[in-house]
Amino acid sequence: MTVRRFHAEVGTAFATAGLGIAAVTGAAGLGFGWEESGPQPGYFPFYVGLILIGASLWNLMRAFMKHRAAVLHERNSGEIEEPFLGRENLGRIGMFLAAMAGFVIGTLTLGVYVASTVYIAWSAWRQGGYRLWVALAIGAGFTIVQYVIFEVIFKIPLLKGPIEPLLGIY
Repeated sequence: MTVRRFHAEVGTAFATAGLGIAAVTGAAGLGFGWEESGPQPGYFPFYVGLILIGASLWNLMRAFMKHRAAVLHERNSGEIEEPFLGRENLGRIGMFLAAMAGFVIGTLTLGVYVASTVYIAWSAWRQGGYRLWVALAIGAGFTIVQYVIFEVIFKIPLLKGPIEPLLGIY
């Protein structure tokens, strides 16, 4: 699968329009009018959301116009539009996003320390090219430093998940 520029522009337009709709909806709940004492709490976010929706619609319209011109150019000259994101790069981004999703799920179920160890070790091994034992050492070392900084020095407890009783801290 290859992502073309048109697909990226349409996806971005929909994403930014979604953010604008979320801003307008949230601001409408706060009130976006003007009172005697000044603007209501949602005044600024409401209008920024409207501007974002308008800009997204403009970008969507331009994406369709450029795509139409590119298709006509391709028919006339035979030159194919250069892909925005090739298969190899799309695979790398997909792998990164899958690893991040795994890290978030791991943090919620196993705690920050176990998830951090696994994520850092996996990233060092698969993406960094380190040997497995070196990657595990990097992950464990990072987690130990993270524990010392947050738990010992700053006294900020992080989510530990099922290992909390094993540590006997709290």
